[in-house]
Order: sequence, then C-alpha cells, then structure tokens
Amino acid sequence: MNRRQFIQQSTAATALLGMGGIGLQSFNTSKAKKITILHTNDVHSHIDPFGPDHKRNPNKGGVARRATLVESIRKENPNTLLLDAGDIFQGTPYFNYYGGELEFKLMSMLNYDLATIGNHDFDNGIDGLYAQLPHAKFEFVSANYDFTNTVMDTHVKPYKTFIKDGIKIGVFGLGVQLDGLVDKNMYKETVYNDPIEIAQDMSRLLKEEQACDLVICLSHIGYYYRNVPDRVCDLALAKATKDIDLIIGGHTHTFLPKPTIEKNSVGENVLINQVGAYGLYLGKIDFYFEPGKPTKTHGASIIV
Repeated sequence: MNRRQFIQQSTAATALLGMGGIGLQSFNTSKAKKITILHTNDVHSHIDPFGPDHKRNPNKGGVARRATLVESIRKENPNTLLLDAGDIFQGTPYFNYYGGELEFKLMSMLNYDLATIGNHDFDNGIDGLYAQLPHAKFEFVSANYDFTNTVMDTHVKPYKTFIKDGIKIGVFGLGVQLDGLVDKNMYKETVYNDPIEIAQDMSRLLKEEQACDLVICLSHIGYYYRNVPDRVCDLALAKATKDIDLIIGGHTHTFLPKPTIEKNSVGENVLINQVGAYGLYLGKIDFYFEPGKPTKTHGASIIV
C-alpha cells in the first residue's frame, strides 16, 4: 500500500458514534464545578475504523470519529482533559510505514493533553520513540521509568499538573516491567522501578505538596492477571496506596463496562477504568466539585 492510499484511507472516515452512560452516583450537580476526563489506551496504530464486514467490531473505531466525539464533549465542557495510557504504537501497517509519526501527529490534532509510555512504544527502539517526539505536541509522563543515560532523559516527566476552573489536577504515569516483554536492546538503559512504591511517593507529593484536588494515575501495568494473582496490577495498586482518585489503565486490553470502584489503603474509593483497545471506545469520567461536599463522579462508556 502506497503513501497516497494510506492518506486517502485515513481521511475517509466519517463521524458515526453511539454513547452509553454508566452512572456511578446520582446527584444534583447544578452548583458544582465539573471536570471531564477523557481517555484512551492501547490504540495500537489503529487509524481507520474497522470495516463493515469485520466479525467482531464492524464500523467501530477510527481517529476521525474519535475527533468528532472529543470535540463535541469539549464544547459541552471546556474543562476537559484528554489522556492516553500507552501502547500508541504497533498493530497496523501505519506504524510499519511511518514509524509512529502519523500516530503522534493525529493525537496532536486531537489536542491530547498527556500520555504515558507502553511497552509497544519501544517497538522501534528507544531511539525510534525519541525520533518521533517532535511530532507530539503533548507531553509524556512516567514516574517509574528512569530514562537517565538514554536519549529520552529530560523528555519524560514523572507527573504534570493542570488547573481547570480553579481545580488542580495532578497526573502521573506508570509503566509495566519491560524485562521479558521488550528486548533489552530496544529500551537500553531505561530502569524500571517498582510501580507501587513510586505511586505512593507520587500520590503523596501531588496531594500534599502540590495540593491537587484530583490525582490521576496513567497506568500501563495492567488491570489484573488472573493466572498470576500476585503480579502488580491496577487493582493491587489501588489497594496499596492512598490519595489516588482515578487509575486510567492499559496493557491488558481490558474493557470495563463501567469503572471499577476499589478501596484504597485507608478505605476510600478509587476509580479504575480501562477501555479495551484499538480505539473502539472512549472513556469519559466526570468529577463534580462543590465546596464542603464530597466529590461526586459519573462514568460513561462511549462506543466510537
């Protein structure tokens, strides 16, 4: 397939979407400040929608459709963040042909605010990832990957904060153990640190030192491993930490029909969400802040 065919296919998608909401709480939100978090994970270079004859996902997905959906949500609520939980690369000929350039350019056009790094984002090596950074007009966070002594040093932050309508939001990233998943020559001197220990430090820093009203973890460590229950995962992360309000997950391609609610180490609720893979769904979680009252939430599962 040549470059012209690639471009024609990627621009041929039209907006077609369906929405299904899952209410986590019922409440009157007329006086509250509303923060909307949109998120994707494991898109794996799926630029086009699946075809009408696809057995599992007919007429679903596609960047153009996602862009239309995101734009409509932002018009409804300008206080919106768009986040990605990693594995942006690998999965279609677009990656083989462009090496990640197209993925980053399209995400930039959608005005993604932040992303973390998944194991497949090293599939062209850490040098290949670095080479595509000029095409990303958004930043990357990863708190447990130490990129010292690599080309990615100083290009990935442990966390980033945002202020929307006076609400301070802190977002940090976590990545999966690379050893055994990615050839050492691909990630080179990148050092993996324990996600739970790092998350404990990050959540304390963001909640106490940075005084964030909302703390989000962009996680690419996996939702849960049934066959290896002791393996670090999002459920274990939620239970072992405090001060994290939302874990946006990736890596295991888990589609959750609604966000999971897990108790943290001090008995408070943590939301965990993951929306499968390939850009088939867009996660949407609304947080409502009202002085003197507990924060309320509403989660929606949106089919693209």
